[in-house]
Amino acid sequence: MASWYKLRKNKLTTLNSLFLADRNLGFLLVGGGLLFTNINTATIVGENELTYTHNMSVMAWGITSVLAMLIVSEFLMPMYLKLGIATTPDYLRLRYSPGVGKLVSVVFLISYVVNLLPSVLYSGAVAFNGLFHFSDVWKTDYWTTIWLLIWVMGSIGCLYSLLGGLRAIAVSDTLLGLGIFAGGLLLPFFGLRYLGNGNMLAGLHILLNQHREHLNSIGSATDPIPFGTLFTGMLLVNLYYWGTEQYIVQQVLASKDLKNSQKGIAVACLGKLISPLLLNIPGLIAVHIFTHLDNPAEVFPKLDSLVSPPFIAGYIAAIIFGAAITTFNAGLNSSSTLFVLNIYKPWMEKRSRPTTEKSLISTAKKFEILICLLAMFIAPFIIFVKNGFYTYVQMVNGFFNVPIFTIMFMGFVTKKVPAIAAKIGLLFFIVTYGLTQLVFDLHIHFLHILAILFVITCGIMYGIGKLYPMPVPYSHQLNNLVDIKPWKNRHIYNAILLLLMVMMFLLFSPLGLAK
Repeated sequence: MASWYKLRKNKLTTLNSLFLADRNLGFLLVGGGLLFTNINTATIVGENELTYTHNMSVMAWGITSVLAMLIVSEFLMPMYLKLGIATTPDYLRLRYSPGVGKLVSVVFLISYVVNLLPSVLYSGAVAFNGLFHFSDVWKTDYWTTIWLLIWVMGSIGCLYSLLGGLRAIAVSDTLLGLGIFAGGLLLPFFGLRYLGNGNMLAGLHILLNQHREHLNSIGSATDPIPFGTLFTGMLLVNLYYWGTEQYIVQQVLASKDLKNSQKGIAVACLGKLISPLLLNIPGLIAVHIFTHLDNPAEVFPKLDSLVSPPFIAGYIAAIIFGAAITTFNAGLNSSSTLFVLNIYKPWMEKRSRPTTEKSLISTAKKFEILICLLAMFIAPFIIFVKNGFYTYVQMVNGFFNVPIFTIMFMGFVTKKVPAIAAKIGLLFFIVTYGLTQLVFDLHIHFLHILAILFVITCGIMYGIGKLYPMPVPYSHQLNNLVDIKPWKNRHIYNAILLLLMVMMFLLFSPLGLAK
């Protein structure tokens, strides 16, 4: 509400203001938008669940993001801003063909409808029911309660996105960030006090000396995140997520210049290094409190409602609600961006039908409502997934993320690979990955499978490029709309961030706390 009140006079009269906040975001808003669009109820609920059921190996998703973000900051963002693009499929349209850009836009939209938006709504509903026990209050069964909560959250999120646009999302993300870090410190504090019967240091002693296997971030083959996957599929997934995922990249494309975008990414990296306080430590504390939970996905809200004073429990609930809404909003906004700019507007131009900014904005808002309704219908059915909610989310993402990154990567490193190679590569990757996950059990971790398919698909695309090269090699056509002078001191801060990333893994390892 605070961000809406602050920006209520900003009229969304152009697509640039609705989708890219007039390309005028400073580094704190860029960093806040990046970090807290990423940290949502799916990550809060999902990572704490896996920390509770397994160990700290799940923290690798967030901690290794630092390396991926810094690579994106150094190599991809300068190129994106030089091209002046508004969506990542815009790059594919320029590099390959309009058809490839439209195809990837459709793949993005499918991934948002079937995975991103429903998972955020579902995890938010699970968290709220765990905190406030709505099933008991309303005298409804669990299934019905989840349905009701999903529709309440989805309706509020859709309304907020329609009224505020990207700037409101970025501002609310930054305000939420301050609340998340405060909550990230408060919940472990109260959890340790509860564990130590009122003495936080006694609780810390218990945490560090009992069930020490849960302190280990170096995952084994039986863990959800085996350590070897950090160097194969996880690196590719993180590069895709921070460098290609539209609802993430859109936060950075709205920066006022390259310097602010690189500073904003560094701020987000620092936030990812601190985020285990909220994403993993509560799960560790819960190991010592709950011997069994029927639904481990409720571990975070149940811990909060048990150990926190009522006003703190309410505060954490507000943070969880905000985390769900901001990511949901960002997904809706990016969905309408992709649809209007990459599908609807080109289609109207092809049919020689005139469009105005007003009509396109109206279409974008109608499309957001449609996407919202679809997501709210799909979300409740996530209750039936097996092997952990967060593992399911990441596995389904594999149908969309690395396949898109693969054709992006080949576009970056080659100049003559044609559009047909991108289409064949995308289709081959998605179909083959689907067969390995739904038909044939290869007994190989899905992250390793993604890395194997990445190499094979790159080989196929390279071979097609050799046989049927583009007659005219691709070259960048500069169209920068902002200053592209890089941040002068970035290398010093980047080195510090990478060192801190390595130290986090050493701390939570058999060489550190998990002896």
